[in-house]
This record gives sequence, structure tokens and C-alpha cells, in this order.
Amino acid sequence: MMSSGYTSIDKQNLSGSVPAASGPDHVVNFADSNLQTFPPSETQGKISAVFRPPTDADDTFSKPAPGSSNQSQQPTGWMHAFTVGAYRPYFDVDTSDVLERIRDSLFPFKGSFTEKTSDNPDLYGPFWICTTLIFVAAAIGTFVTYLAHKLQNKDWDYDINLVTWSAGLFYGYVTLVPLALYVILKYFSAPSGLVQLWCLYGYSLFVFIPASCLSVVPIEIFRWVIAGVAGFMSACFVALNLRTHIKSAGERWFLIVAGIFLLQLGLAVILKLYFFTITV
Repeated sequence: MMSSGYTSIDKQNLSGSVPAASGPDHVVNFADSNLQTFPPSETQGKISAVFRPPTDADDTFSKPAPGSSNQSQQPTGWMHAFTVGAYRPYFDVDTSDVLERIRDSLFPFKGSFTEKTSDNPDLYGPFWICTTLIFVAAAIGTFVTYLAHKLQNKDWDYDINLVTWSAGLFYGYVTLVPLALYVILKYFSAPSGLVQLWCLYGYSLFVFIPASCLSVVPIEIFRWVIAGVAGFMSACFVALNLRTHIKSAGERWFLIVAGIFLLQLGLAVILKLYFFTITV
């Protein structure tokens, strides 16, 4: 073990280095540091629990470029109909709103649905009700046909056309019938909101979902009763909610309401004949 001290580098003043001690008793005194206290705060020696980014961190992406504005980038006129923002208000509902409107559709004689939804008609509920009904009707109809063939020990083939016809029937009905009614009411000087009509007709189809599930019972008379009750409830729901408004159309208001009622019954009959009438 070497007994000699460290090598002395006296008379050397190197920038950025610390002079080595020339002996064990030599004490090196450091000058006061000019480094800032970290983190920068008014109270030195304490770390603040709140993190605040630099002032320019938020400005980089939040502020628009010079000479541009958010409004100038939004399409105007008829081009606005092809943007997502145009339809955003019609999907601004939560689960409680949708459930309440579904519950109102199951009590058709109140006739207060249009009043409750006049300020905020939605398309979210009608879209998912119609989509659910398409697959439920096709699936239950296929299952009923399968049971009928198996009970008689006959071969069964899956008919993919049930899904196609189901989608065409319900999507077409809930889109075109309110559109035609909108034109008729406007012609008779009793205009109604198109979105509100789509909302009303969309929720009127909910009753056909449980009716389709009950049609699994292999009793033909029972299936006709279920289809009739569902069609009657749906027809009353639409007709009674539009009756007060259509009365302003003049003396022919009764014919319009009767046509609405019969169309809903016709939908129930088509649903029964096409999806739940079994021929083996």
C-alpha cells in the first residue's frame, strides 16, 4: 500500500475541474454555487405538489394558426348536412332518456311522447331499436322454422334472405313512412319536424321485439294474437301522439290518422306472415 499522498497539481487552473488535494490535511473550499433552486417556487426547499407545464406547452396545439379560425373551417349551407356535427345533437341522450322513452312507447294511450321529446328528439334510440328488431326477427323466425322442421323430422336449410328482407322492411319503413308523412303534413299546412317523426316511429317499433320473442311458442293462434296486440299498441302509440297535431290540418285530419293507424297494423301483419308463418 502506497504511503505517499495524492499527486499535487499546483499552479494548474483547469476550467471545469476541481484541484486535487496535495495532502491528507489539505481542505478544498468550494465557492458558492450559482445554480437555481429546483423546483422553481417561492418557497425554497419544498417541492410543490401541483405540476404546471411551461406556458408555451398548451399554446402549441390549442391555438389556431395565424389567419385561421375554427368557424372558417366548418362547412356552411347544404354541405353542413354531410358533417358529423350536423347530427351530433340527435344522439345527445343518455341511457335514462332512452329507457324512459321506451317505457312511454309501451303505454300508448298517454299520448304525451311528442310533448316530452319536442325539445330533444333523438335518433340514437330509433336506430338501435330498429337494428335490434332486424336481427331478432330474422333469428327468431329462423329458429321457429328450424323447430317446425325438426318436429316433423324433415330437412331444414337456413334462409339468409330473412336478414336481408328484415333490414329492408324495418329500415325502409322507419325512414320512408315518416318522410312521406312529413310531406303530407306540410302540404296540409300542419308541418311537423322530420327528426321528431323519425324518433316517434323508431320507438314505436320496440313493442315488436318482445312480440317476436313470444312468437317462438308453436301455436298459430297465439302468434296471431301476439302480432295483433303488438300492432295495435304500436298503431295507437303513433296515432294518438300525432292526433292533436294533425287536427290542425283541417277536416281531413281523421283520414290521415286512420292511414297512420292502418299502416302500423299492416306492418304487424307483414311481420307475422313473412317471419312467423311456417310451411313445412
